[in-house]
Amino acid sequence: MKFTRFNIVILVGFLAILGVVVMQLFLLNQAYSFEKKEVEDKIYYALLDVVERIYVDNNSELIVANQIKKVAHNYYVVNVNDVFENNILEFYLKKEFAKVKLDLDFEYAIYDCGSNNMVYGNYITLNSEPSKKCVDCFTKNDELIYYFAVRFPTLKQSYFTSLKQYWLYTIVLLLVLIVYVYSVLLMLKQKRYTVLQNDFINNMTHEFKTPLASILIASNFANDQKEIKENPRLSKYIQIIIKQSNKLNEHIEQILSLAKTDSNNIELSKTNIDFRKVLELIKENILLKYTKNIEFELDFSSKPIIKADEFHFYNILYNIIENAVKYNDKEPIVKISLLENEKTISIVILDNGNGVPKKDLPFIFDKFYRVERKDSKEIEGFGIGLAYVKKIGQLHGWKIKAENANPGLRITIEIPKSDIHE
Repeated sequence: MKFTRFNIVILVGFLAILGVVVMQLFLLNQAYSFEKKEVEDKIYYALLDVVERIYVDNNSELIVANQIKKVAHNYYVVNVNDVFENNILEFYLKKEFAKVKLDLDFEYAIYDCGSNNMVYGNYITLNSEPSKKCVDCFTKNDELIYYFAVRFPTLKQSYFTSLKQYWLYTIVLLLVLIVYVYSVLLMLKQKRYTVLQNDFINNMTHEFKTPLASILIASNFANDQKEIKENPRLSKYIQIIIKQSNKLNEHIEQILSLAKTDSNNIELSKTNIDFRKVLELIKENILLKYTKNIEFELDFSSKPIIKADEFHFYNILYNIIENAVKYNDKEPIVKISLLENEKTISIVILDNGNGVPKKDLPFIFDKFYRVERKDSKEIEGFGIGLAYVKKIGQLHGWKIKAENANPGLRITIEIPKSDIHE
């Protein structure tokens, strides 16, 4: 796998999230161990106090060591080596468990010292409804004479319940990891499609340019021939071929420029550009291309010099102004003004058209997006002009935004003052 910056960022992000999940699982395991140890200590010391109370009641001395034996994770056998009554034992068990805040259901059994059979047992529950006793869960111990056993049926469940906060954090982190992996897979899939799309566009446009150049050369040569000039019909057809070929060539150039900016292969060659001269050139070309009665208003008195790539700066202004003319069903009026604040100078281009529907306005700078129009079939375009404008603006470090002016559309290009000279 090629380690690009994109792949490295994805790998680092994945390892970071995975590390957090592993750390959380480690903390969860530690918390489980601490909780288990704490509960076991509570049970041990509570049962030890019960034995001491029985001995105090019988005026006996503790002569047996290791009275409490843990048989299983939830099962304890207590060697009392002295007589005791079941109601007294139950009272002490409840009291001592409550003292250490051991809020668990438990079941106990008392064994007969002579027959070594269980003679009494009871299930103590914290709920209102007692659970069924499990007689088979208790085992006899031939080595002991006077003893009782205690079992905690819900002990393991209590560990998980007490750690529900840790479980919640762990589940959330696992979900984050799953979402991250899924998002990365979608991004990689989208990236692959984008690369295929750009390759297709580049190959398609390059394949078009060679036969198109041949058509233009042949058409221009034929247009200069005496036989064509003397035949008005043939001359008209040749002019149509040349005109439409030039339009197609413009569209191909736009697609190539946009594909080049998307692949980040474009290099800006910034120079100092006379803003007024660029506008005059655009105005001249627009008036030559369209037969409409177009009015241009320049609302600024200064002669700003803008530091930008001359070729692309011309193109972004031309695209915006051409849209103001092309999509205007009235006599177009294009007003160009400059607004200044402390940090930026904004080029504002305002037309008197119908604007853009509110639902379409956030997407007009998206590649291949076109606003639905009644006359969309009559107006050429692929929806790449404003996408190109946005991309070139970003490469220059400028902000470009569009908003409806009622009437018309207002497009603002915010340029830092560091790129402006007067």
